Amino acid sequence: MTERRGGWVLGVDSGGSGLRAALADIADPRRVETAESREPVRTGSDGIDARHLLDQLLPMARGLLERTGGTSLSAVAIGAAGMATLGGALRSELPAALDRLLGVRRVALAADAVTAYAGALGQRPGAVVAAGTGMIAMGTDLRAWHRADGWGHLLGDSGGGAWIGRAGLEAALRAHDGRRGGSPALLTRVESVFGPAEDLPGMLYPRSDRPAVLASFAPEVAGCAAAGDEVSAQILAAAARHVAEAAAAVCPSVSEDPEGSHVALTGGLLKLGEPLLSPLRAELAGQLPHARLVPAAGDPLSGAVLLAAALATDSLLLPRQPTLLHVPTQPHR
Repeated sequence: MTERRGGWVLGVDSGGSGLRAALADIADPRRVETAESREPVRTGSDGIDARHLLDQLLPMARGLLERTGGTSLSAVAIGAAGMATLGGALRSELPAALDRLLGVRRVALAADAVTAYAGALGQRPGAVVAAGTGMIAMGTDLRAWHRADGWGHLLGDSGGGAWIGRAGLEAALRAHDGRRGGSPALLTRVESVFGPAEDLPGMLYPRSDRPAVLASFAPEVAGCAAAGDEVSAQILAAAARHVAEAAAAVCPSVSEDPEGSHVALTGGLLKLGEPLLSPLRAELAGQLPHARLVPAAGDPLSGAVLLAAALATDSLLLPRQPTLLHVPTQPHR
């Protein structure tokens, strides 16, 4: 296969489930070849391990170029979970390493929330809510980034999967104790999924994957709400209110975007379906009457490809910010 006119760009998505890479033609970034590793990039005392990321990424990049007949890369964009707080080593080491090892000098290093935004809305003003186990909202007026929540299951992530699951477990335990606000339906689900309710604290508290365990109960809450349980429906209504509040906090105002901003929702929490989506649509309409809810166009990997293509063609509009979207301006050779 001969190299297509315009050259090639590489988008990378590094998260808790592994590393994904996509090689795309600048002329048509939708036409991609992909590769992945199911080994998450390590995080140590110095933050995200740049060497471990490179050890996985270099064979992928070279294999993709060989597969497509490409000879060189015009730009690379890497989105990584934890980039904002743990990406110091990546920002200091990766640009020079990618120049030396792959011959690419145009590099963007982004937080995964930024690549999620780019994948969902492209380069237009608006807000994107990424809701899975946790919950974070990112918005921009194309001058600066604005963030709401994403503070983890102990301090925030309000309305996310772990938040919903925890609220459901609390309602189940209230029913177990005979306190007001309890849900016998949720108590039945707890005993079916986890065993005796009184054993729940000993099973849950010592676990290092506690947020994921909490989030695993969110579908049970949605199922009980769909079956008519009022307490479960109230939990999902409260979650919808929290998610909409985060979107409203970061979405450009009418004065900032007179034409009306777009809002997109991404993440696994959307799989809960109408028990969550129905109150969420109502909350967004009430809190953001000037915005329009639109489907997410793509995922964080497609967002990384978009950033790389924009970088290669000098058409990057999304705002550069050191810990969120870092684009080195000095040559590395």
